[in-house]
Amino acid sequence: MKTNPTTTPFRLPRFYPILDTAVLAERACPVLMAGETLIEAGTRILQYRHKDTWTQTHFDEAKQLAQLCDESGILFVLNDRADFARILRVALHVGQNDLSPVAARRVISDEVMGFSTHNREQLARGDEEPVEYLSIGPIFPTRSKLKPDPVVGLDRLKELRDVTEKPLAAIGGITLENAAQVLEAKADSLAVISGFLPPACTRKALKSSAEEWLRVCAAAPR
Repeated sequence: MKTNPTTTPFRLPRFYPILDTAVLAERACPVLMAGETLIEAGTRILQYRHKDTWTQTHFDEAKQLAQLCDESGILFVLNDRADFARILRVALHVGQNDLSPVAARRVISDEVMGFSTHNREQLARGDEEPVEYLSIGPIFPTRSKLKPDPVVGLDRLKELRDVTEKPLAAIGGITLENAAQVLEAKADSLAVISGFLPPACTRKALKSSAEEWLRVCAAAPR
């Protein structure tokens, strides 16, 4: 999906599932099955996140997911890899230790790009970067990162919301039980890595979980 200054401002879907290859492998949940099921459930954005060395298998997975999302009109986001995002012509999300947004923009041109932040200073700097949206976290304690940043919390999230007018995705430790609270704290979107995965990752259970997340997100006031 490309950006266009003449169109309406970019908006993030409220439910933002992230397919983390390591987390899915721990749950014995096939990546493509998970992606297909989330799309069937009605997800409007999907990220592919692989933090280890890329192989042809990972590129092929990302390519197949990108095609599925394109066919369904869903925004597909690739984590970290600006080079692969350019090849696949998809959106990109970069973090504090990745290629800078300015440098990444020279690679992917006008595709949608997001940028991770973890505190007020980073969020303020991110507001000036050439990106369409920002993320902030971890909101709650999380096990999705080996060395997570300090917890932001709901009160701090409310305070930080005024730092930027860009769409803001909250991430880190978000579950169905606290999802509404995070949205009430003025997050535009909930980026979730493991919170949407059911104990037994079957297609039926995953679809039911995704549909519940979508219902909770739709019910929360804007």
